[in-house]
Amino acid sequence: MRKIVLSMSVSLDGFIEGPDRQIDWHLVDDELHRYVNEQLRTMGAFMSGRVTHELMAEFWPTADADPSRTGPMAEFAGIWRDKPKIVFSRTLERADWNTIIMRDVVPEEIRALKAQPGGDLALGGADLAAAFMRHDLVDEYRIYVHPVLIGRGKPLFGPSDTKTDLRLVETRAFGNGVVLLHYRRAGDSATG
Repeated sequence: MRKIVLSMSVSLDGFIEGPDRQIDWHLVDDELHRYVNEQLRTMGAFMSGRVTHELMAEFWPTADADPSRTGPMAEFAGIWRDKPKIVFSRTLERADWNTIIMRDVVPEEIRALKAQPGGDLALGGADLAAAFMRHDLVDEYRIYVHPVLIGRGKPLFGPSDTKTDLRLVETRAFGNGVVLLHYRRAGDSATG
């Protein structure tokens, strides 16, 4: 069975973006980008909300056509463009770039996606992640903690009445100070 893998960058104080949606504090260098590309290349599909999908679709489909973008950044353009995508939106009418639209997070539909053959499913976005967590659908967390305190903004994890026990399966410190914390559900016996 495929897993739902939440992969997000956060500030040390737990925010995914600043109060005006700023992400200029993200420290993504070639080393980190190469690592993320390796992880995402194995995924069966990318899942995101409308806002994240539209931001990605504005930039990544042709990012590698710019000769100034080389290395891991240009490589990710191809990964994103070629990978199946699922965007969750009640308002989006159509989406390009190998994308299907789902209107809501319906647990039975998500479990059916997980049962399909292929790689794990990469989940991005705090709002969508919160919906998946409400339905107990996230199997792994890959949290990239950036060495910055931004003070306020949008938190990755909002208030919840649910407790989820996790098991640390990997940590990795990158040269730019970013630290990966990779967790799985405590009851999941899969190897790291």
